[in-house]
Amino acid sequence: QLVESGGGSVQAGGSLRLSCAATGYTWSAYCVAWFRQPPGEKREGVAAISPADGNTYYTESVKGRFTISHDNVKNILYLQMDNLKPEDTGMYLCAAEPRLRGYCDTYLPYTSWGQGTQVTV
Repeated sequence: QLVESGGGSVQAGGSLRLSCAATGYTWSAYCVAWFRQPPGEKREGVAAISPADGNTYYTESVKGRFTISHDNVKNILYLQMDNLKPEDTGMYLCAAEPRLRGYCDTYLPYTSWGQGTQVTV
């Protein structure tokens, strides 16, 4: 089970930190990622991380502003979002997929999803 929290409304230029608490996962055996779905648009990948080795992936539009991280002890995935822009508005969801390849990105066929947390800028 994946449960997101930390969303809210913030002015442009502000920051938010999203959390995704996981139960039933061995974190190091998975790729974990954040996606977002803006109103009326398709879902898009934001960032991914391989907890096994710490490698990260970011979509171009968030590079330098967002940071994905994880706590392997607490089994929590984070997304620190700084310098938020109106175009960052959307429902943010975390996802997990067994790490079968040597990398993690947002193009993998993620099959486990949380319910999402709303971010409004």
